[in-house]
Amino acid sequence: MNDVLIYSIASLGAIGIAASVILYFVAQKFKVIEDPRIDEVEQALPAANCGGCGFAGCRAFAEALVKQGDEKANLDGLNCPVGGNETMAIAAKILSLEVEEQDPLIAVVRCNGSHANSPKKVNYEGAGSCAFAHNLFSGEGGCAYGCLGLGDCVKSCNFDAIHMDPESGLPVVNDKCVACGACVDACPRDIIELRPKGKKDRRIYVCCVNKEKGGPAKKNCDVACIGCGKCVKVCPFDAITMENNLAYIDPIKCRLCRKCVPECPTGAIHELNFPIPKVKDAVKPNQPEVKDVKKIEKPEGDKKLVAEEKVHDSEEKTKPGNSEENSSKSSN
Repeated sequence: MNDVLIYSIASLGAIGIAASVILYFVAQKFKVIEDPRIDEVEQALPAANCGGCGFAGCRAFAEALVKQGDEKANLDGLNCPVGGNETMAIAAKILSLEVEEQDPLIAVVRCNGSHANSPKKVNYEGAGSCAFAHNLFSGEGGCAYGCLGLGDCVKSCNFDAIHMDPESGLPVVNDKCVACGACVDACPRDIIELRPKGKKDRRIYVCCVNKEKGGPAKKNCDVACIGCGKCVKVCPFDAITMENNLAYIDPIKCRLCRKCVPECPTGAIHELNFPIPKVKDAVKPNQPEVKDVKKIEKPEGDKKLVAEEKVHDSEEKTKPGNSEENSSKSSN
């Protein structure tokens, strides 16, 4: 009995030692040496792991930065939307490279089919998911391209940057947005778009994605783009294109001149964070300028009427006949 136990322990020990030796040589053979700069770059990243950079996480993005930096000696096409230009500058400094600054982006909801603009025609009763409802019906307002209002974009956001407005039934993006793109991927109707924030946070865009013709589009939503093309004609920078009955404003070409905004007959073009234009009083070219106002009290019975006599530049000049009469009266 004791001999069997001893042999068992010895054989198991020998097998363990042999396996460990084999594993050691295999590990040395297939050992992968990581660049220590990957850890440094990863520490510089915000560790959000949101996927906005196009990679699975910050570690994968750090590996891509180091790899492209060694192979191409640049970081073109790589960007961390959460960290922004500051984070990318730090990562580039670690890799002894330079990176161009990119315009910050923000999510834009391109739909204005609120309860007021697109009244309900049916009531939806089902799973509270836009992806699920998208496969069932066009929407409570009848627009097959409009927002379903079930909040998949809100659930996908990890930064509390988007919420549903109970009055309009539409999602609203706030300043916490880091342009990670999670809400863009979550929307089954491609309503949300990442656009440059613009100077002073000013943006102009077509708040509609409806590709139907003017009649059906206007029937389901009062503020839908009807594809009239007026905005395309008035744009001096060729920033607006018309495709499939839908206008689109290129944020790169747009110079924020706002000429297209008043031309839209349905108000589908939105302008954000612009100052309210000052309305100036129109002055007729031949109208004399008012210099002063005199108040003359004229008694009439028990009441006094107050009349305003306007003295103009043209009245200040005395006529020749009047000057002679005044001189004769003074001599008399």
